[in-house]
Amino acid sequence: MARRLAIAAVLAALALPFVAVPAVVAQEAGAVLRSPILTIDRDEVFNRSAYGRAVQAAFDDESNALAAENRRIETQLLAEERALTNERPTLDPAIFREKAAAFDEKVVAIRKEQDEKGRALIREREEAQAGFINIVLPVLSEIARERGAVAVLESRSVLMAAGQIDITDEAIARIDARLSPPDAGAAPQ
Repeated sequence: MARRLAIAAVLAALALPFVAVPAVVAQEAGAVLRSPILTIDRDEVFNRSAYGRAVQAAFDDESNALAAENRRIETQLLAEERALTNERPTLDPAIFREKAAAFDEKVVAIRKEQDEKGRALIREREEAQAGFINIVLPVLSEIARERGAVAVLESRSVLMAAGQIDITDEAIARIDARLSPPDAGAAPQ
C-alpha cells in the first residue's frame, strides 16, 4: 500500500511540470493552485510556527534546568570524592573500601536517575511534536480542501515536485493566525 502511494506520488510529481504551467498562471492571477497532491515539511511547520517555537522554548528551559542540576550534582560528587580521598590515609583499608564502594553505588544510581530524566525529556519532546500535527490537522485539512488535494505528503518523502504544491509557509501563517502558543514554561503533552 505504501509502495503504491509512493509510486503514485512520484508519477504525479513527474507529471506536474506538464500540468502545473496553467495552474501557475492562474496562481499569478490570484487564484489558488489546485493539486491532488500537496507537500509539507512538518519539522519546518513545528520549528517556525509560534506554537512550535513556544513548545521548543519550554523544552529548552527544561533541558537547561536539567543540565544545571547535573552540574550541581557533579560538583557535590566531586567534593564528596575529594573528602573521601583526603580521609583515606586515616581510615582502615577495609572501611575505606566500604565507603568507596558505597560512593560508587551512589554515583551509578544518580547517573542512572539523571539519564532517565534526560530520556524522559526527549520522549516528551517527541510526543509534543507528534501531537502538534493532531492539533494543526484542521488547518492542514482546510488547505487541502481548498486546493482540491486528496493527499498531503511529507516533502522529504517526495523525490521531485513543483514548488507550488508545498504548503509549508501557508500552513505556518494560518497556524500562527489561529492557534495561540501554549503558556511559557508549560510544555504541552
